[in-house]
Order: sequence, then C-alpha cells, then structure tokens
Amino acid sequence: MRTRTSRLLAAAVTAALAAAATVVTAGPAAASTAAASDPFYSYDGGTPLALLAPGTVLKTRTLPYHVLGLPTPVTAIQLLYRTTDLQGRPAANVTTVVRSLTGDSGRAVSYQSFYDSLDPADSPSRAVAGDVTLGGVIPNAEALFLVPLLAQGYSVVIPDTEGQKADLAAGPEYGTNTLDSIRAATASPATGLDSGTRFGLMGYSGGAVATSWAAALAPSYAPEVNARLVGYTEGGLLVDAAHNLKYVDGSLVWSGITPMALIGVSRSLGIDLMPYLNDYGRSVLQQLEHASIVDALGHYPGLTWKAMAEPRYADPNSVADFVTAVNRNNLGSAPAPTVPGQIAQGGGGVLEGTFSNPAGIGTGDGVAVAGDVRALARQYCATGAGPVAYQQYDALSHFGVPVVWAPQALAWLNDRFAGRPAPSDCGHIPPGNSLTPEQPAPAH
Repeated sequence: MRTRTSRLLAAAVTAALAAAATVVTAGPAAASTAAASDPFYSYDGGTPLALLAPGTVLKTRTLPYHVLGLPTPVTAIQLLYRTTDLQGRPAANVTTVVRSLTGDSGRAVSYQSFYDSLDPADSPSRAVAGDVTLGGVIPNAEALFLVPLLAQGYSVVIPDTEGQKADLAAGPEYGTNTLDSIRAATASPATGLDSGTRFGLMGYSGGAVATSWAAALAPSYAPEVNARLVGYTEGGLLVDAAHNLKYVDGSLVWSGITPMALIGVSRSLGIDLMPYLNDYGRSVLQQLEHASIVDALGHYPGLTWKAMAEPRYADPNSVADFVTAVNRNNLGSAPAPTVPGQIAQGGGGVLEGTFSNPAGIGTGDGVAVAGDVRALARQYCATGAGPVAYQQYDALSHFGVPVVWAPQALAWLNDRFAGRPAPSDCGHIPPGNSLTPEQPAPAH
C-alpha cells in the first residue's frame, strides 16, 4: 500500500507539473480572489486569540492533496492554529499534514517551503487546497521533495511559514509559525501524531531561514518541541540580511529580492521605508507589493539600493528603521540550536549573475553569502549543544545545490531517527564573516 500510494503521488506530481503551462494560465489575480474568500483561514471563535496557547488548533479540514490544481490520491489534513507574529502578537496561521503512508505516528518531518512571496495566495496550504497562482508554482513543485519522505514512511508537516500576511524575510516569525505548526499537528487527533512523535526540520533557501530560526528558538519558545527534535537539515541559508542585500546589489538575477525583502520586513515590523526612497524606488516597491519571487527574479537586472534611495540615504545604514529590521533578522544574534544540524551552501554565484565580492562579505551562491553561513556554522559549533555537518559546494549556485542536498538531507534525517551518532565538521569549517549587528550611519 505504501509503495503503491507513493508511486501514485509521484505520477500525479509529474503529470501535474507537465501540465503547468496550461493550468497556470488561470492567473494569479483569479486565484488570489478565490483564496481570499476561503473562510477556513479566518478565526471566528469566541475566545480571543490572546487567551489561547500557541499551537492551539482552531479549525480542521481534510482534503485531497492537489498539485497545480489537480487532486492526487493522497489525503491532506489542514489546521488553522494559534501562533505569534514578529511583534509578539497572537495570530492565526495554517499548516498542512500528510500522514505517514505506513501509519507510523512516531516519525515526522516538518518541511519548510521556499515559496518566498508577498502574496498569501501563494502559500503552500493554498496550493495543497487546489488554488493555482504563478507564485504558487513553487510550493506545487516542492511536492517532489515530499515523495521520498512519504516513501520512507514519514508524516510530513508543511507550515505556511510567512503567516497569513505573507511577512517575507521575517525570520523569527518564520520560526514561531513553524514551531506552533508542530504543536498543532501533534495536538490534533486528525493527524495521527501526538506528544511522542519525533520531528526533523528540513528546508532550503527561504525554507532554510524558517528551519534555522525554528531550531534556534525552540529551546526557549517551544521547549517541549525541542525535546522531540532529532535535528535540522538546510541549504542556501540567508543569515545576515544586511550582507545579503549588499551581495546581490546590482546583480543580474537576484537584485529584485532587495525590494521584496524591504516590503516584507516593513510589513512585519510595522515600519515605513517609503520616505527614504526616491520616485523610482517607491514605484518598484509598489510594483512588488504583492509579488512572489518569480515576479522579481531577473526582472530588475542591475538594481541597486542607491538607485532606489534618496541621495542622502545612499548608505542604507543611514536609515534607522533599516538597521533595526536587518538586526532583528540576523541569525548571528539568535541562540544556537541544541540539536544536531546539517548545512549545505553553494559558492558559484557567478553562474546566476551575481559577480560582486564586497569587502567583509565576499561571495556566495548568487543570493546567500557563503562566509555568513560558515560563520554561523562555526558559531553553532562553539556555542551549541549539537554537532554540525557543513558542506560548501563552490562549483554550484543557489539553484544547483538542492540537487545534491536533498538526497543527502534525507539520508541524514534517516540516520538521526535511527539513533546513529550525528557527523560533525566542527574544527574543520573555514573562517567566515563577522555577524555582529549593523551600526547606524549618518545621512548626508
């Protein structure tokens, strides 16, 4: 039964992805309207969210797992649950659970998507429910990551890491959304998971941001979840947003991520960066206000902060709110995880049109800075309780690393669940960058 169902899912995923060119023509606008009207995403209970514990299940529904709008034979359980946003406020969010095909309730993987969007309609839960958007093609395609996990007998939990406002780049919020998703999944009778279920964390790129923050925050925010974590595996990690924005500044493909990140952190922290931008900068932010990563990649070649900012704010550190935002999202200032980790990072960013090599920052995979990731891994080795396996692929770019990382991540997770000793590269990881907080600079 397990093999047959996983094969059916794999076949459905392949067929759905082959049909993408025709299905996606439904268009983002139409799907966004349908998604916005879905009452499942709204909390309408009588008890204020603030009085409910994080992870409390608010609603439950069961539906077929869809890929590009097409139903597959696999059943998904979706939960609306209580969580906490970046400003510490109670919020409602959605997660998706696919139960183990073998009925094993003891092992689960929380898979964090790299959907990277400023539109809530592009979230994984919307894609699973059958909504089709251009940005939602990413979580649809990520169903390919789920097939090996399900074939190995894992239950898979897929949180909407950005929350219902699509707070792109709000790292700590990604972490609380992920941890409360695990709490909800193990509290719901519908999922087959319980307080004894052990979890692994897995994510790439934006999903790695969620994975890292969840692992870092778990000991203090969700200690009962941390006690059941076997480890985290991630790749293409963005560590220090200030460094990443300087690295992609003027790049051919990734420069559009800068305005998207500015919108996301402004939204999550309730700040307004528009007064520091010129007319062109404001127009770019307006164009991307509800965009996904597919709307930005390669669409703004050569874009720089300086081209968007008022002349007196040519140095982004002269904007106090910018400094606050990037420091709030710096993983170098977060606690170290207490569980084992595996980290993969590329170094071939020139393959994706990122040619810069800023002093004190260096190069990376096109968007993620390799020196930052090495520094974080070394910091975890020095201050954390879990061993860290680190691999840098200098010949691979951001889009290339997942091909080698994904099978290694699955093997690494299998070993952790089997109780085998975690490998460690601590003591052998080359030095990286300083991850100290950014300092304000005067405006000119």
